[in-house]
Amino acid sequence: MKIAVVIPAFNEQSNIAAVVNALHQTAAEHGLNITPVVVNDCSTDNTAAILSTLNCVALNLPVNLGIGGAVQTGMKYAYRNGFDVAFQLDGDGQHPPGQIPILVRAHIEQGWDVVIGSRFLKNEGFQSTFARRTGIKYFKHLIKLLCGITVTDATSGYRLLNRKALAIVDMYYPHDYPEPEAVIIYSRNKLKMGEVPVIMLERQGGVSSIGFTKSIFYMVKVTLAVVFTYFVTKPKNLTPSPSPKGEGNNYNA
Repeated sequence: MKIAVVIPAFNEQSNIAAVVNALHQTAAEHGLNITPVVVNDCSTDNTAAILSTLNCVALNLPVNLGIGGAVQTGMKYAYRNGFDVAFQLDGDGQHPPGQIPILVRAHIEQGWDVVIGSRFLKNEGFQSTFARRTGIKYFKHLIKLLCGITVTDATSGYRLLNRKALAIVDMYYPHDYPEPEAVIIYSRNKLKMGEVPVIMLERQGGVSSIGFTKSIFYMVKVTLAVVFTYFVTKPKNLTPSPSPKGEGNNYNA
């Protein structure tokens, strides 16, 4: 199985080397064919220079696109270069790469098109702040109301997409804070989604881009975006382009 791990990075000089190196360690330990794809979102620190020394695909954006644009850039690369699945993984060290096999196994065994790593299924590891947990529970109920599905961690950036999901992301992906809105898009396109328990960590360096004031703005903005997306999204009749011939689908964990 050919796996791309898309890592959006903005001013992650403190974390990015450790994340990429941990991915290679995970690949070696579990026999996975992993290619780190780091999307440098026009960082103003030394992120670009550090990436040039690492064993990864480095996509250096000339302008800052924000999280949604950076993720879509990496997913486009994965889709158009024939990867079987692509992960989204934060560049700040919150998502330990060692849990990638858990999501891959769920994708294979359950047949899910999208697998989301949830910190709330077992309530282990870093649970985020009270304000953010409240917001996440709110989005769980909003998505349940609109789509009839339960996603306990709709804001999680730890997720796997197969080629069917990548075909959708290749055409459109939400900007700014896209994860909850993307869940709506996947649901409206009849993709099979599921969650698996993962342990997340506090960011290992740098500063979060979402403070208290932005959290309020985030909830209002994403609520409007989620409702709007639900009513305007029409299922796309997409046939994903096949992976290159000769790539096996063996997986050992």
